[in-house]
Order: sequence, then C-alpha cells, then structure tokens
Amino acid sequence: MRYAETGFNLEIDLTRGNIERVETDPRDTELYLGGLGTNAKILWDRVPPEVEPFSPENLLIFSAGLLCGTPATGCNRTIVSTISPQTELMAFSMMGGFWAPELKYAGYDKVIFRGKSPNLVYLWINNDKVEIRDASHLQGKGAIETAELIQDELNEPKAQVAAIGLAGENRIYYASIEQGRSSASRLGVGAVMGDKGIKAIAVRGTKDINVAEPAEFIELCNEVLEYIKFRNENPIPGVMTILKGLGSPQEMATHDEKWHTENFMWGNARVRRRDFWNEEIAKEWKETMESMQTRLISCYNCPMKCGATITPTGQPTYMMKCFSKLTYTMAAMSDLEFGFKIAGLAQEYGVDGYSTPQVMAFALELYENGILTDDDFPGMPSDNEGRFYWLLDRIVRREGIGDVLANGTYWAAQQIGKGAEEYAHNTIKKHEQLPLKLSMLNPVYFLMYSTGEKINITQIEGQFPQAPYPKREHREAFVKDWFQVPDEKFKQYFLDWEPRGENSNPYYPTVQMSCDIVDWQERMHYIDDALGMCSGLSSFPLKPPYHMHNYPKFISAGAGIEMDEDKLTQAAKRYRTLVRAINIRRGMRRKDEKPPEDHWKKRFPELEKELLDTYYKLKGWNNDGIPTKESLHELGLDYVSEDFVERGILSDDEGTLSEETSTETEKK
Repeated sequence: MRYAETGFNLEIDLTRGNIERVETDPRDTELYLGGLGTNAKILWDRVPPEVEPFSPENLLIFSAGLLCGTPATGCNRTIVSTISPQTELMAFSMMGGFWAPELKYAGYDKVIFRGKSPNLVYLWINNDKVEIRDASHLQGKGAIETAELIQDELNEPKAQVAAIGLAGENRIYYASIEQGRSSASRLGVGAVMGDKGIKAIAVRGTKDINVAEPAEFIELCNEVLEYIKFRNENPIPGVMTILKGLGSPQEMATHDEKWHTENFMWGNARVRRRDFWNEEIAKEWKETMESMQTRLISCYNCPMKCGATITPTGQPTYMMKCFSKLTYTMAAMSDLEFGFKIAGLAQEYGVDGYSTPQVMAFALELYENGILTDDDFPGMPSDNEGRFYWLLDRIVRREGIGDVLANGTYWAAQQIGKGAEEYAHNTIKKHEQLPLKLSMLNPVYFLMYSTGEKINITQIEGQFPQAPYPKREHREAFVKDWFQVPDEKFKQYFLDWEPRGENSNPYYPTVQMSCDIVDWQERMHYIDDALGMCSGLSSFPLKPPYHMHNYPKFISAGAGIEMDEDKLTQAAKRYRTLVRAINIRRGMRRKDEKPPEDHWKKRFPELEKELLDTYYKLKGWNNDGIPTKESLHELGLDYVSEDFVERGILSDDEGTLSEETSTETEKK
C-alpha cells in the first residue's frame, strides 16, 4: 500500500487525445519526496535542453505535494512545473486553495500534459473517469468565469477548477493559472497551458488517502495546531505587522501600509515616495479596504486567513492575497481603490500580479523618455489610470505595442531597442522582481537574488530575521524560544548582528554565515514545495510550526518513509541540485547570476565575488555554478554528471570547457 501519495499519475497526450493512468516508482518518492522533487526528475528525464517552451515536447506538470490530502494543517499546494517562456529555464509555480487535495482524492498525484491539442479543450477528472472535453465555447472567457461555467456545465459545484484567461490563450509570457482562492502566477505557466490548448482542468475526488501511522500523524497535527494558536496569541515583537504572525504575509488584514508604500519603489521602480503616508491617506485606504473587502478566507485545511474576497463597485468578486494588494497601485502611483479594481480585471484575464504592473510602468517610462512615441500608443487615454487599463487590454490581446510588452520587460526591451535595454532595470534571469531598491548591499539577499531558481525573492526568504534588532537584550529575548533553528549557531549569528558598526551590513553576517543562512532558508522552501506545504506555515515566517525537527516525523508517519533530519536534508539537496542541473543544461551559468545593477546604491564587487565563490563551494558547485561530479555522485545523481560530460558541460577532470553557452541568447 502507498501512503500519503496515491502512487498514480495521469498522463495526457493532447496531440493524440490519449489518457493513461500510470503507476509510479515508490523509490522516486523516497529519493525526491514528491511535488517539486519528482517534477524535476520527470523534466530531467523527458525534456532535453533542446526543447523550446512552446514545443509539443515540453511538459506541463500539475503536482500535488506528498502530504497534500492528509490531515497536515495547511498542506494544500499545487506545484506547476514546465519550461518557462520568460526565462527559458525550469519554472515551478505554486498555488494554494483546494485543487491539489481534490486531485489526491480523485486518485492521482500528478497530471502530466504533453503535445498540443488541435482545438481548445478542458480536462474533466471525476475519480476514475477522465475526459478531454471541448472548450471552444469557453474561448476568450475569463479564468474565474470559466471555472463557474464548467461547474455549471458538469452540474458539479464542488469540482475544483484551474483555468487560464485570455492571457494564457494568447501566450502572454507572464500569464497565470487561476484557481478560486489562489493562482500559479510566476514564469508564464499559464502561457504554456494556453499553448497546449488547455483552457482548464476540473477535478472532483471522493476517495481516501492513507497515512502510515494514523495515531502518530494526528498527534503531530495537533501539536502544530496548538503552536499556531500560541503564535496567534503571541505575535513576535519588533518586526513589521505582516511578519508578526504566521501564514502568507498578512497583507489583507493590514490597513497600515506606511512601510511598504514608503520603502518600496513606485511607478517605474525608480522613485521612492518617502513622504507619501499620512493620516488622510491612512483613513482613505482603511475605508477602501473595509468597503471592498467582503471577508478574510483560508485555503484547504488551514486556520489562517491570508486571503480576502474583494468586491469592487460594479465588478465581480475575486480573491486577493499578499503583496498584489499594492502592485498595481504603486506602479500607477494611484490609490488603493484603483489597485483593487484593476487587479480584479487582471486576474480574470489571468496575468501575474507582480510582473504585469511592472511591464506597464516600464512601457510608460519608455514613452516619457521618447523611446516609444504616440505612434506606439494610438488611442491611449491621457489620464494615468486610463493608461494602465488601456495597456492591460492591449497586452492580453497582443495588439500593437501590447504584442511586444506581452513578452515581459527583458524581451520587450531587446525588441524595442533604441536604448530600451537600459530601462529594463529590474530583472534577473530575464524575470521581474519586486520594485525594491535599497542602499547598502545585503549579503544574504545578494545570494538569494543571484542564485535562487524560484525567481521570486519572497519564495526564498524566511525563518531568519530580515534585519537586526536594535538592542542585544531584544535579540536575546528572540532566541530564547527559537527552537526551529537546525543548528544552534544561527542563534549566535543573530545575537551578534547589529544595525551599525563592524557587525552590520555588508560585512556582517560574514560570508560563511550568509551562505549558511541562505542554504537553510532555501532548504526549507524546497522541502515545502515537495510536500505541498504552504510556506506561510513553514519556510517564510519567523518561528513557524513546521521545521526541520518535526518534518521528518511527518514524512515518516504520513508516507511511511523512514526519515531523519540528515536524510531529509540530503533529499532536499538532491532535487534542488537537479533543478540546478536542468537549468545548467539549458545554458545558465555564473554570469547569469547577478542581481539588477541598480538594486543597491552601494556595491562591493570583491565581497560579491567572495559570496558567490563560497556559496557555490558550500553547494558542491564549481566556480561557474555547475554541480561537480563529486557532489553529484554523493547525491546519487551520477546520471547527471554522465550527461554533463557527454555534452561537454563538465570535463573528465571536473573542469568546465572554455566555450559555454549562456541564457543571454536571442529568442529563437
């Protein structure tokens, strides 16, 4: 008997219209855990680096995490993996809600799409009955509208539906997949879904999921619930509001946005409005929140209420969470009411709430500086908010300048030319980051930005405080009950970290400390993405209920896999290295791993080189960021090193050949 997982994947050949139920190898689960881990193994095995994102040979994988569908609180994440049209590297985007547990209850761990459908279709999974159904009547429909129409058509209101909007159909490089209370937004997974001709996946399941040791597992779950209750009653002092508690950043429960609005950049990501927040604006924003926010909501099997239903005047209700509350508002330098209204429209179109407003602000910056002219914007309104609505519509329809902007700032700048490249200033690995600019280089964030392959910084950070506490007595109080650390040394790192002086940025945390911190933070995120756990209860917040000390117990009692901290650390390192290997095989190298040039005002080239050198060594990578044959062998990834040697990526003596490709190539 398989525990926690079903042991079966659905394989859908869209070209042939073929559906297969395929039994999986339990050994792969032990080595790669599930979710992101086994997704990476499938992509390595079946998608060679010559395959383009919009090729029929590219795969689109929807995976429920290993512990999804079990009683584990907050474990509900769907991991969508493919090759990104935006970066041409491996994409893995997570969404919460209810879809992943429903897939498990239908009897499947993953849905794997290959090929392309000649017509627009949707997939209907109803336990053992799986159908590819015509979706021509849904063409052009919004993502949320599509879900409702499918539920009505199937007469199945409890079906969970993941759908794309017009943006996905038109292969917008930052198109999202929307699913009721969450979305897989990053890296253009919705564009690949549209390219394959899939409008939606509806799933309804009524089967059971077995756990290996039910009594022990429930006891662990109860301990987590008790700790969540404790943390909710005892918020962490000395940090911003959204970091005081648990869950995804509690943006929807927060009225005071002084920190975000005055520290993040506005408009074209160059302007900081330090004097923006005042009593009048605070009152206005609070009134907007209270008038448009219907209620706070949760994902499957979770007591945290991280999202909210938003009902703008004259528009349908939609779900919002996290920082997307502010992205459009800040890009347009407007107010919260505008942000709520355009975000709802954008979600129905199915676009990433982080990349989209940056792309639009980028376009207007080019216009203001004469690189784009009135000829590029025929009929664009003169008012600021009207311009953003106009641009959004042109982008998702790929009309005029929107066809260029639909590929994101990096590729748009390459196509526009005339100096536009200098304005695509907020990208890394050809993907947008949050519009944040800082003064002094932060060594921990430098490493996360540079080496992270999840792309979004908020999917890498967490666990270790973002900044030092001003007084040592406060730091001492913080570490007293900080039992989540994997090693006691992290407590000392934090105790000695000071706002100013020798033990402050950029030389403290030291190079080795910074590497240790980033490695710990990244490890926790990768474990979450294999298990299907919300990062808001594990890898992102300070002092979370899930951590390195109880995760092995959950895996052992839930999946029946003998697990301890060392084995879990090794498993996470294995599939994290495999993600790296996929991207190395696709041309990524050290020269691609640098944060935006203007991210920090004060840079330290020698320190940055030392940080990368040391981190690469810690990870078992050579100086060009390529995993060595020795480290691959240690992880049981000899098949990767054999492939690397055959392709000339590694030589027999583990050096790299002088002529190496980079992702800095023109779009084919």
